[in-house]
Amino acid sequence: MDLQSIKNRFGIIGNSPVLNRALHIAAQVANTDLSVLINGESGVGKEVFSQIIHSLSARKHNPFIAVNCGAIPEGTIDSELFGHEKGSFTGANQRKIGRIEAAAGGTIFLDEIGEMPIHLQAKLLRVLQEKKLNRLGGEATIDLDVRVIAATNKDLKLAIEQREFREDLYFRISTFRLRIQPLKDRPGDIVPLVAQSLARHVKGGLPFTVTPEAQVLLQSYPWPGNVRELENVVQRAVVLSGGRTISPAHLMFDDADRKSVV
Repeated sequence: MDLQSIKNRFGIIGNSPVLNRALHIAAQVANTDLSVLINGESGVGKEVFSQIIHSLSARKHNPFIAVNCGAIPEGTIDSELFGHEKGSFTGANQRKIGRIEAAAGGTIFLDEIGEMPIHLQAKLLRVLQEKKLNRLGGEATIDLDVRVIAATNKDLKLAIEQREFREDLYFRISTFRLRIQPLKDRPGDIVPLVAQSLARHVKGGLPFTVTPEAQVLLQSYPWPGNVRELENVVQRAVVLSGGRTISPAHLMFDDADRKSVV
């Protein structure tokens, strides 16, 4: 599948060299069964890239299961990932299939893996090495056939130095590494992304236009929140404009020190 077809399928906007290169690499690694570690700031679209890799792989007809390791309470993440048997702990009223087991034959996407508790990292490593798991409270060994794609906005090498992340797990999940560049390194993609976001707010009538002055301001802003922040800025601009033209006066950035030009 060519790059434009991938962009169309997944709603990716932009034509910057760094974006195109990342998509090209994702398409190449999809044809393998290697584990992939995707690095990038929050909001750059790491999960979208994981979906691209899965959808272009031989596993595309099998499950894609996404897990945000930073959003699951520490007390339940063991059960969520690996499952449990009935009666294995208070409240375990029935058997539960964990997310990893549910991804059998397909792909497990471990988002924000840098937030995983250190004691569970050892268990995950063992599961990935042996390709087997035991549900919590269970004795039966379950064979696994699952591809792992992990993502993080952390510097895992620094986390290893600070003993917050296991080095052996790092090398297990990072057979192939893919970095998604932030918006500040893709200024040519910003105005098309804004246009795409504005188009979603058109409900009949004329489309929105963005003045040249506003375009300059949008392209010069560092976008620490990346695409998520851009969506917020566009929604505010739509409310503030009261019409169909977006000017600098309508741009409210999350960075309170950033001044719009009135």
